Amino acid sequence: MKFTDSPVIELRVRDSLLSIQQDNGSFHVGTSVWPCSLVLVKFAERWVQPDPNTSSDSNPYSRTLDFRGRRAVELGTGCGVAGMGLYLLGLTDVVLTDISPVMPALKHNLKRNKPVLGKTLKHSVLYWNRPEQINALHPPYDVVVATDVVYIEESVGPLISAMETLVADDGVVLLGYQVRSPEAHKLFWEMSESVFEIHKVPHEHLHPEYAFEEADVYVLKKKKKEHNL
Repeated sequence: MKFTDSPVIELRVRDSLLSIQQDNGSFHVGTSVWPCSLVLVKFAERWVQPDPNTSSDSNPYSRTLDFRGRRAVELGTGCGVAGMGLYLLGLTDVVLTDISPVMPALKHNLKRNKPVLGKTLKHSVLYWNRPEQINALHPPYDVVVATDVVYIEESVGPLISAMETLVADDGVVLLGYQVRSPEAHKLFWEMSESVFEIHKVPHEHLHPEYAFEEADVYVLKKKKKEHNL
């Protein structure tokens, strides 16, 4: 299930090289690097405009991936690959979140990559079923990032609720996704359809070297609420 059993995963993002140390012996899934984080970063790298002041009519993601002045939060950041990679692509106001046991691995990797990032990115403990922690993050956010977060059926409801609370009405959820549990998979998409408009990125739009057959990228946007007259 993990991307590799190697203790260190490297990911080149434009001219920078992220070096992520993982702990494959840990009991916590967040201390390993999972494929969807890499897939999402390389998808964004392919489509983010090199010059944000220019736009391309041939780029279907020019608005979605316009990170200028946008606040972002990552859910289930784990070792921090997705958050760090998107930061290097212009998502400069981002807070990385996960549960307490994962924080040492995240902090270690933020320190490890500080020479590349130029600073230590903001991070916070977040359990999706704790509204006070969600409120402490001061939502809404323009961008919510999540990769490989759907694997336990019991966590699906809190995850959807956290996404809905954290993302702005005109914001986006960038989701790296792989089926981990049939039950969680079924419930997640059933619940998502009632809250979000769902766009699946065609596989041919992924980075050709990171278009793994089992991994997908989705863009979720809040459905417009109908107001009764």
